[in-house]
Amino acid sequence: MKVTESRREFDDACGIAHALELIGERWGLLVLRELLFGPRRFSDLKADLPGITPSVLTQRLSEFEDRGLVRKSRLPPPASVWVYEATEWGLDIEAALITLGCWALRSPRHDSTKPVNASSVMLSLKANFDSVKAQGFRARLGFRLGEKEFVVRVEDGEIEVRRGETSGADATFTGAPTGVVEVMFRGAPDALAIEGDMAIARRFTEMFSLPAKAAQ
Repeated sequence: MKVTESRREFDDACGIAHALELIGERWGLLVLRELLFGPRRFSDLKADLPGITPSVLTQRLSEFEDRGLVRKSRLPPPASVWVYEATEWGLDIEAALITLGCWALRSPRHDSTKPVNASSVMLSLKANFDSVKAQGFRARLGFRLGEKEFVVRVEDGEIEVRRGETSGADATFTGAPTGVVEVMFRGAPDALAIEGDMAIARRFTEMFSLPAKAAQ
């Protein structure tokens, strides 16, 4: 297998090899993760990926534009700002990211005490959602995580997550992204402030569980 130094290229027709050519550079998957829930400004992406340099973020976005994974566009007035968004094909990577993330969570070396951001915890809700426990449940939940707002819809055993205003939600959770982990996966209800229908909120928090650790 041949690897070049300037760009990750493999002399291999396997789809996995080509996937690495498309998204295998450092920070690539995390940049795409940040675009799963809607368009983002460059400054927003930089803020939510604190370890990335502006030059590397610019490079990843430019590469993804060239490869058809991301597009750049200007929002209409009154915003009139440039944003990056995943293309329809780019969004198709969500299922692969969820599978990869769940697989990695089984690692005994995974450190759950490290920082986590809003996009990550909202994706974790989709990844660790138990559709059986959600049967017969229908609700619209809001999440206010710092300055970021997300809306979660659960209906017919399916979950949908998007960025958006939380007004009108049946129940709303407010706090830090780490609080979502504590409430949904560790049974610590006081880690987030909860407003609205408490019965719906409690039922919702019972629909998630992390995968078991792999045997060593």
